[in-house]
Amino acid sequence: MYNKIMVPLDGSELAESVFPHVESIVKGCKSSELFLARVIEPVTVPKITSSFALEELKKDIRDIEQERIDNATHYLEDISQRLDFKEIKINIDVLKGQAADCLVEFAIASEVDVIIIATHGRSGALRWVWGSVAEQVLRSSCIPVLMIRSPDCMPSIIGNLKKFKLPS
Repeated sequence: MYNKIMVPLDGSELAESVFPHVESIVKGCKSSELFLARVIEPVTVPKITSSFALEELKKDIRDIEQERIDNATHYLEDISQRLDFKEIKINIDVLKGQAADCLVEFAIASEVDVIIIATHGRSGALRWVWGSVAEQVLRSSCIPVLMIRSPDCMPSIIGNLKKFKLPS
């Protein structure tokens, strides 16, 4: 059912916490392909009137972006080498653009069957302030999205459940 799986990563432990779930799905579905994706958002250029300063800034930005792409590539290569999936092709893909849009467009173009993504599980004002790439992917994707909650969110959920009393 889930032959091609995409896992968006941002370099955090939270993002990597999806791998036990990925492993179960890969083995259970006998998946054939795994896409590890990382998005590099573009560096914005401030308005500058001097053409010399603008050319220097553009060169610096190109250098910074290339360094970010190289770092993302090395990160994804390291992750792919740590995974113990014997009979699955692992692709590493560094994308450039706005995170959620890039991920959804890439998943569609690659004919991915499911996107497995980690989420902090923030709500209310925190979600509004920080935003959520995972939520944006969920809302804009026509491909199934499996959202994995942060492993450290369980104590707060259990604490909140204890506040509720069931009717007798």
